[in-house]
Amino acid sequence: MAGKGVSRRKFLWQSVTAAAAFTIVPRHVLGGPEHVPPSEKLTHAVIGTGGMGMGHVGYALRDKKAKLLAVCDVDEKHLARAMKAAGESCKGYRDFRAVLDRGDIDIVHVPTPPHWHALISIAAAEAGCDIWCEKPMTRTIAEGQHVVDAVQRNGRMFRLNTWFRLYGGLYGLGSTAKPIKKLVSNGLLGWPITVRVSPATGFGWKTRAWSGRINQAPEPVPPELDYNMWLGPAPFKPYFRHRTHGSFRGYWDYDGGGLADMGQHYLDPVQYILGKDDTSPVEVEAYAPWPPHPDACGVWGRVEMKYADGCRIILESGEWGEMQTVGKPYMEGPKGKIYRGVRFDPPDLADALDALPDPEPMISQFNESVITRQKFGLNESNGNRSNMLVHLANCAIRTGRKLRFDPKAQRFIGDEEANRLADQPMRAPWHL
Repeated sequence: MAGKGVSRRKFLWQSVTAAAAFTIVPRHVLGGPEHVPPSEKLTHAVIGTGGMGMGHVGYALRDKKAKLLAVCDVDEKHLARAMKAAGESCKGYRDFRAVLDRGDIDIVHVPTPPHWHALISIAAAEAGCDIWCEKPMTRTIAEGQHVVDAVQRNGRMFRLNTWFRLYGGLYGLGSTAKPIKKLVSNGLLGWPITVRVSPATGFGWKTRAWSGRINQAPEPVPPELDYNMWLGPAPFKPYFRHRTHGSFRGYWDYDGGGLADMGQHYLDPVQYILGKDDTSPVEVEAYAPWPPHPDACGVWGRVEMKYADGCRIILESGEWGEMQTVGKPYMEGPKGKIYRGVRFDPPDLADALDALPDPEPMISQFNESVITRQKFGLNESNGNRSNMLVHLANCAIRTGRKLRFDPKAQRFIGDEEANRLADQPMRAPWHL
């Protein structure tokens, strides 16, 4: 299955060139400046066409090397909007399985709510498709392990849709990860490193914005929404509007609040900078209101995660409890510090950057990854590790105690309640 897309394009190219010998072929078929022949286009399907999903529709439509063949949504209004944007050559579906049954899709986009990410990503991998998945990568730790296995077992390419380790600014730091990676990996800050991710260092967590609502009266399900399919593997709960479109992030069944919304954006570059792509923290502790609501995500104050070598990541929301990171550096080691706005202490750390070797290059364009069959910079493996950081933090918030974690087994040590949060059953008939 690994060569499916390449073989299809080769066949189409042979067909086009044969036809060109006997007829006048339009420029958009033969290629040339500003034109890409169909044989060189990657076919796309977008599953989930809400707010983020329409962004993915736009990606495919703007890419001259892409052809959008299918869009899918369980809400008729969302689907109609996507089909109107995509044009007549694109077909609409209500069930993602029908999209995968087509057999002519190279890349499947998965911008659904996170409780669907694992199942659709796994099904796409098994159908021979490459995957472009939204963050967080999965809703639980165990789901991430299953996605890694399916992607690698089927020889697929996987892109997680957060880009700050690759080519984006680090919010309040105003920089890419590259110069900070150079300083840290060459020992100029010393070791171990402490990283503070908070509004004080440039990172807002949207904790209150993505809090769920409690004691809501059930409402009629809108006629355009297949609510049972929207829920899919999630437990059945009576419908009310705030549970679904646009605000689903506030409910544990589907996501994990502001921490899960922003976590991989903020924490994946930290993981990369610290060289932790193949491991996870061994301890995590949270400071948050107690007890947490079992359904609705709420506010939290601080989370501290510690690696086996002493490196620490401290998260603060600024929306509960006392802020402790005000005036403190974003990144600190025994030899130096980096502050918000990329201010160095000592200042001459900046002078050393040009003489330091660059980090190992990464593929930052998914088309290149799909065509060459080389892993994208943020893929299923390192993406699963930064996904784990998000879920470790939320498991600590929900259990209210310090947790110990085994990075190799990807399980909590001596805490079955925490492990039940990390590996949750799905509503029948859905299963991993």
